[in-house]
Amino acid sequence: MCGRFTLTLEASEIQLELGVGDVPENWHPRYNIAPSQDIAIIKNTEASKISWARWGLVPSWAKDSKMGQRLINARGETVQEKPSYRNAFKSRRCVILADGFYEWKKGAKNQKSQPFYFYLPGKKLFGFAGLWETWQSKSDETVLQTCTIITCEANELVSKVHERMPVIFTKEQIWKWLNEKDPALLQNLLIPYSSDEMMTFPVGSMVNNPSYDLVNCIQPIEA
Repeated sequence: MCGRFTLTLEASEIQLELGVGDVPENWHPRYNIAPSQDIAIIKNTEASKISWARWGLVPSWAKDSKMGQRLINARGETVQEKPSYRNAFKSRRCVILADGFYEWKKGAKNQKSQPFYFYLPGKKLFGFAGLWETWQSKSDETVLQTCTIITCEANELVSKVHERMPVIFTKEQIWKWLNEKDPALLQNLLIPYSSDEMMTFPVGSMVNNPSYDLVNCIQPIEA
């Protein structure tokens, strides 16, 4: 599972790195991004710009938007089969921009879980594999852009903390995910990122609070 992540880079840095043009307004560094919040994505249909989408996929056929609360992650192993995801996998893929993510290691009996921060050396920008949908309310015509993060089995580093991890793409893989049409080749991209190219450290319990979004969320502590 991926339940929290970060995107601390400035918009200009991301534009330069990925060669995209438009960036949403109200951009600012974020240190504790949580489900139901707006997050920065690149859609396969608009690969030249970054847009906002609410984290928690609401399929177009859903009766109400509450369904998104359950669909913050999609398992890569079954993403082509599940009714909630299979149509989006074919034609509505996206990349969720990030530069780190959190996972929680379960504590011993009567002990709290310990959060860990995972990132790439140099705090390099990367993308999570994702799917997006447009949902419209039948009652008040509200239109939502929503998305989900695809997960896979954890690599050796992450597995010490949690059994699942988000599918991570480098710059080159981002465009493959957005532009490829062959379902088999797309499926082959949904694999764990190399442990050798990731780093981690324990962080404080303030990340447990989804409304807390300050830089000390990513400051290391002693485990």
